[in-house]
Amino acid sequence: MQDRTRPPKHDAGALSKIKRDKPKRRGAPEARTIGKVSGAPAERPRIAKPVPAAAVDRSGFLDSRRGVRSMAEAAEWLRVRGIEDLECITPDLAGVARGKMMPAKKFTGNTSLALPSALFMHTISGEYPEETGSFRYSPNDGDLKLVPDLSTLSAVPWETDPTAQVICDLVDTAGEAVGYTPRNVLKRVVKLYEDRGWRPVVAPEIEFYLVSKNVDPDYPLTPPIGRSGRQIQGGQAYSIGGINEFDELIDDIYHFSDGQGLEIDTLIHEDGAAQLEINLRHGNPVELADQVFMFKRTIREAALKHDIYATFMAKPIQGQPGSAMHIHQSVVDLATGRNVFSGEDGSPSPLFYHFLGGMQRYVPAALVMMAPYVNSYRRLTYGMSAPTNNAWGFDNRTTAFRVPASDAAARRVENRLPSSDANPYLALAASLACGWLGMVNAVEPDQPTDRTVNEDGVISLPRGLLEAVAAFEAEEAFQEVLSKEFVGTYAGIKRGEHETFMQVISPWEREFLLLNV
Repeated sequence: MQDRTRPPKHDAGALSKIKRDKPKRRGAPEARTIGKVSGAPAERPRIAKPVPAAAVDRSGFLDSRRGVRSMAEAAEWLRVRGIEDLECITPDLAGVARGKMMPAKKFTGNTSLALPSALFMHTISGEYPEETGSFRYSPNDGDLKLVPDLSTLSAVPWETDPTAQVICDLVDTAGEAVGYTPRNVLKRVVKLYEDRGWRPVVAPEIEFYLVSKNVDPDYPLTPPIGRSGRQIQGGQAYSIGGINEFDELIDDIYHFSDGQGLEIDTLIHEDGAAQLEINLRHGNPVELADQVFMFKRTIREAALKHDIYATFMAKPIQGQPGSAMHIHQSVVDLATGRNVFSGEDGSPSPLFYHFLGGMQRYVPAALVMMAPYVNSYRRLTYGMSAPTNNAWGFDNRTTAFRVPASDAAARRVENRLPSSDANPYLALAASLACGWLGMVNAVEPDQPTDRTVNEDGVISLPRGLLEAVAAFEAEEAFQEVLSKEFVGTYAGIKRGEHETFMQVISPWEREFLLLNV
């Protein structure tokens, strides 16, 4: 990842500014369904009643803020922290946390949890689209079983009562992974690399906006008021003063992240008004997708605590830059740990060029997994900072695929096309799948460019959602790499979302068509 300016590190004294609200108790609930994040500001977590030191064997897992190895360790981890409730969550195709909440002691009591399969076949607006193409519903809307990944067990630091969370995989009644669910799609792609003796490494960068609360969707979003008492303006890229406008909110983001064992590499102010970016450390794709999934939740909750919204829309404010989720990617040899993008002499390897060739050849067809909504294509427009091409270049930010300056061991490819509204599991799966196809099929890239290639008026990508869906379905390689089941399901949902959007009459139509046609 590129070197970013980091705000001053806050010490414990800085965190003392966060208000500590008196907790509200609630009775131990039966399992209940989790939907979208609540709109009410979260209160400060209640401090759990401490367990006497003599009663606890301070094994390493008890000190871990994130992850245990077995259900027995989970039971002890939860007991030591006085955890009362546990959220079993999984991302749907939009990346929204779905699942159930239950008492912690019920979770460790071998309880089986399930969700209906149709839950993973509805649109972002909660509607169930018509069956089209190869998109079909299960005839009996059968159950999908939640299987907790205990390596993701962590606290929910914004909750009032001591609460934990765990990310779950989904299997069918026969115990087989459900191929169209996001975490399983990414795991499938990672296994393709492992079967070749490779291990993909990624590092996402997540941009988002802070905006004033807006409960009426007919009104445009506006930047919030900072600590200076003035509305934040754009043009503050890398400004420490811009970050300090939201000092207490940033403190809460760090505090909530630390409480979940999530590590922020750097945080900066981007060019948009109250637009921030968080960079994560490189690592395993599934683990990094988990972190982005949790960071989105975390940032929204921190913002609500300060009575504003955090949004990951690709283009939330007209005239302002869009929000991207750039993905840095490299591949290492499983046996040696060596970066396969570099040869023995440190020069770029054939596999490096083939990975780039795969990105150029296949990413335009996979764009709908990286730009999944109508709004996503408002970011990918001529004259803005986002790329509108599939070119590549060395340290060229106007290209879709940038090769940052680095030494041979850190050689990587940055995919600058994905937007922040993308499901992180699916965006990573798509990007890595395209690179893998290039590597195994020896796809050659074109020549690198050092020109400014996003201001020539040429858009060499799908221009809208339906065009992107058509390109996605037409690419036969995705049927095998991502699974036919996923391609059909995802395409059907995206067509349904476009039909819902077409029912809305925009202000532009009223302004220019009302009296002129």
